Amino acid sequence: MSRRKDIERYLRLKQQNPDYAGYRGSVTVETLPQPELESVICSVCGRKRNVPSDTIPDDRSNFVCMSCQPTDDEKPNLAEGG
Repeated sequence: MSRRKDIERYLRLKQQNPDYAGYRGSVTVETLPQPELESVICSVCGRKRNVPSDTIPDDRSNFVCMSCQPTDDEKPNLAEGG
């Protein structure tokens, strides 16, 4: 890319976001802190899963992973009497 195109791109981004300071390298990019993960064994499939610690139930033996949880299509509709 030419210098002119670089400057035009910078000005266009600066116009869209007045706080834009230009590319400062990948080292200066701020990342959001990741949630703390804990290993828990699924009570249905028996596989060890790394999940955020705030989503684990108090009784770890009742943990069901996302793969084993029923989807909306699989859940029985109690309104139909089933």
